[in-house]
Amino acid sequence: MELRHLRYFAAVAAEGSVSRAAERLHLTQPSLSRQIRQLEREIGASLLERHAGGTSLTPAGAALHRQALLVLRLADAAPDMARSAIGQTREVVQIGIPPGIPEEWLLTVLAALEAEVPHAAVTLSEASSTEQLRMIREGHLDLGMVRERPEGRLHAEQLYEVPFGVAVRPGHPLADGTTCRLKDLDELRVLTHGRQQVPVVDDRLVVAAHDAGAVPLWQFAQFSQHARACAEAVKADAVLLVEYSARRLLPDWPWRPLIEPRLSLATWLVWPSETRAVVGDVARAIRGQGE
Repeated sequence: MELRHLRYFAAVAAEGSVSRAAERLHLTQPSLSRQIRQLEREIGASLLERHAGGTSLTPAGAALHRQALLVLRLADAAPDMARSAIGQTREVVQIGIPPGIPEEWLLTVLAALEAEVPHAAVTLSEASSTEQLRMIREGHLDLGMVRERPEGRLHAEQLYEVPFGVAVRPGHPLADGTTCRLKDLDELRVLTHGRQQVPVVDDRLVVAAHDAGAVPLWQFAQFSQHARACAEAVKADAVLLVEYSARRLLPDWPWRPLIEPRLSLATWLVWPSETRAVVGDVARAIRGQGE
């Protein structure tokens, strides 16, 4: 995928018309249409609904449009950032991120870091919370975004918190409701993240299910990209995860927020108590993007 394709697509989305976008871009309409079709082939989905009045975005197109605007904003800012960095020494700051973190939010964080901490050269490493905490203590990471508040001599500040729910297999009776109680999962096969991936959720699930008098048939596994395959492997009736992950990994499984009790997933920013000044600058910028 080329940057120009995203610019062409963003122009069509803004104008609501291929012909008007072509005029704006100083292209012929057939040429622009070919570029959009090529982008659709690369994505593997239709991005535009074409009708007599112009065009509108499909669900896939709307999702791509949000990401494209962020990418284009970063691309447009890159030359100025590069020029402003001339003569400056950029210090590498290594940041850990957990699987499943919302990409749109992460791109917003990166844009803020470029603008607010130009003297930091940020690198990202995806790892579980347990792995990140170990890497921070061993000096391999400067900061981490983890799913549990750490113990010991690490600074920790909560960035955001999102509710848990269940993605229900299509056709299951639970899919007819608007919410789901934990006791509704009694004797159902429910896939959820294992202790190594999200330790605190594992503990709270067991206690909450016991208190609710429910005995779900928990299927613990480690997954971030292949929730559907993991669910099919264990013949799960439902998958416990947050809404963002459900829409990304199981778009055709209805997601219902979990109530009675409500469970949530918090993301914490952690870093050593003694660290470089630039790490503190990066931490402050990231905290400013907390939800």
